[in-house]
Amino acid sequence: MDVDVNDGSSVARDAENLVEAGVSWVDAFYRFTRPHTIYGSALGVISVSLLAIQSPADFTSTFFVGLLQALIPALLMNVYIVGLNQIYDIEIDKVNKPYLPLASGEFSLTTGITLVTVCAALSLAMGLVVGSRPLLWALTVSLVLGTAYSADVPFLRWKKSAVAAASCILAVRAVVVQLGFYLHMQASVLGRTAVLTRPLYFAMGFMCFFSIVIALAKDIPDVEGDKVFGIRSFSVRMGQKKVFWMCVALLQSAYAAAVVFGLTSTTAMWSRVAMGLGHIALAATLWFRSQNVDLKSRSAIASWYMFIWKLFYAEYLLIPLIR
Repeated sequence: MDVDVNDGSSVARDAENLVEAGVSWVDAFYRFTRPHTIYGSALGVISVSLLAIQSPADFTSTFFVGLLQALIPALLMNVYIVGLNQIYDIEIDKVNKPYLPLASGEFSLTTGITLVTVCAALSLAMGLVVGSRPLLWALTVSLVLGTAYSADVPFLRWKKSAVAAASCILAVRAVVVQLGFYLHMQASVLGRTAVLTRPLYFAMGFMCFFSIVIALAKDIPDVEGDKVFGIRSFSVRMGQKKVFWMCVALLQSAYAAAVVFGLTSTTAMWSRVAMGLGHIALAATLWFRSQNVDLKSRSAIASWYMFIWKLFYAEYLLIPLIR
């Protein structure tokens, strides 16, 4: 029997094309999730969950199961929020963020809608199955505010207002994440009486500052597209340079307050040292990094904005050390 070599080559080519298509889809989905926000949400949930720990004895299988019960639906809800924003921002993103899969055409609108619908449904379903009221509250409020921020329907699309947009981001990042997931871990998982502690108040207060900075900084590189589509961000109204240095000043003020808090409100010496030196180091890093940013270069500003997210991650590494 003769073997057709061409048939074998065709099968190999088809398999190779299938693998390439799969890799391309995964890469597009990764960009669709806005990974810097995923990392921030993951670290936020883990960090505030650790605040509920009172002793090493609390690190049980119950704790880790409870952490996963919060982490997975939180990340799914994060994908819903950033995905919905991309659905309504396709034309803007063609100017500001052409690498995103909906703006580039790698994902169809139907694919985007399917992804956000599935993620939101799975997130809420997991919240219901877990049966933790604080967790379900956190997920539901996040969904409502995320929808209000992006959806272009009457009375919504709050991102068009600089104040309303900042308020949405602050409410989710500074209040919902800290309070909801902390109470989930403390009351629903560890079975303790719900008590709001001083470290939790610090986390909420500090993240209020940081959320405002993120809300302001995210629009600095996007002035061109925002002007065209009527998004009245602070950067559009005040100018990029003013908003840039406002962000630096706000964060430096927050770091100064954190150093004072660490030295005066923590009981353990190791905690004071970690809080003091850690925030001084972050403040110094921010200052030196900000001196060299070319505010006329969109890529330079975008790089600086991603650096701000790295500071955000670093803060969540410090927060569990408050004791």
